[in-house]
Amino acid sequence: MSSSQPSSRLGILLPGLGAVGSTLIAGVLAARNGLGSPIGSLSQLGRVDPGDGHPRPIRELVDLASLDDIVFSGWDPITPNALEAARTSGVLGAEHLDALSGELEGIIPMDAVFDQTWVSRLDGVRVKSTGGHWASAEALIDDIARFRAEHDLERVVMVWCGSTEAFSEPCEIHDTVAAFEAALRADDPRVAPSQIYAYAALQSDVPVANGSPNLMLDLPCMVELAESRGVPIAGRDFKTGQTLMKTILAPGLRARMLGIRGWYSTNILGNRDGYVLDDPANFRTKELSKLGVLESILEPDEHPDLYGELDHVVRINYYPPRGDDKEGWDNIDIFGWLGYPMQIKVDFLCRDSILAAPIALDLALFLDLAHRNGSAGVQDWLGFYLKAPQTADGSEPDHDLFHQLTALETQLLQWRAG
Repeated sequence: MSSSQPSSRLGILLPGLGAVGSTLIAGVLAARNGLGSPIGSLSQLGRVDPGDGHPRPIRELVDLASLDDIVFSGWDPITPNALEAARTSGVLGAEHLDALSGELEGIIPMDAVFDQTWVSRLDGVRVKSTGGHWASAEALIDDIARFRAEHDLERVVMVWCGSTEAFSEPCEIHDTVAAFEAALRADDPRVAPSQIYAYAALQSDVPVANGSPNLMLDLPCMVELAESRGVPIAGRDFKTGQTLMKTILAPGLRARMLGIRGWYSTNILGNRDGYVLDDPANFRTKELSKLGVLESILEPDEHPDLYGELDHVVRINYYPPRGDDKEGWDNIDIFGWLGYPMQIKVDFLCRDSILAAPIALDLALFLDLAHRNGSAGVQDWLGFYLKAPQTADGSEPDHDLFHQLTALETQLLQWRAG
């Protein structure tokens, strides 16, 4: 078994208590009260063969925190409590929320570090008045310390479930921890709120997962800080609907050496995420995360005759009547024997937060496991859950879902052997 067993409760902090965050919390509470099953969670339902031909539940192979031992909190600029967040999001029905209303209502998010410059379509009403970036970071560090003390927690992890921020690129303020701290003190406008959360978490020795496409963790300063403090990190962007389908379908097409001329993807989505992404600056951040998947799977440089002229287009359309029930359409123009064309049409009527919640849970539990086993910095093996995974050496990630699953299982078995 892994060398460091959990001996106390685990705190999970969520920046962003919207559809994903509230669905995660309600789902964990429902599962531990016998009101539902954590379907979609590899940590809870997955099995791995340890090498003897007899697959066993992951929870028996490595020492993961129990759902009964999880304590939730977080920050949100809008939501007054987890129950209101869940009702507003409209993801879960009354059969779950009514039974959990007391527990959910008692989870009250802390005031958020929020800057409308980065999320222009949202108006923050529960926002810290700190007077600058450095003071905001200190306030978050104080929040984390208070959360630990109030619940007597030895272990805490953070999973970003907040909105997609406007597009930005790394610059000199992100080169080192010292440069980033100088930018915090100078209130540099290039410092995004998500980066302040990441800094505060790492300074508090809290592992962090980035469930958004934000430029949050994949920065030299954050990697340096994570490694120096011995804290694991993983990002970015939960792999849920359309991208999940791409990482399943594309490896199969490549395995059969079928050519692809074009892959057109469009979505309709009506939740808070869709509203934010209706702004072109925020959509650009998401677009780049989604566009990077196919190239590493198909390897067009090695197969230019099959994939060298691929047109890959991604669109997201805000459509309020759909709410969290996202619909993704894919048109895939393929060709086969002698170059004859064919088409594949995919219409995925998914529930965005239903797919994202188990990812957030697994990332939290696996990051906690990594921390207890002394692993620090970028956790490549968690790329299974992410659209644009970070890599420890800065190389291009392998987006093949099945390769990623093998990497995850291999890492878990190494810790079991240890």
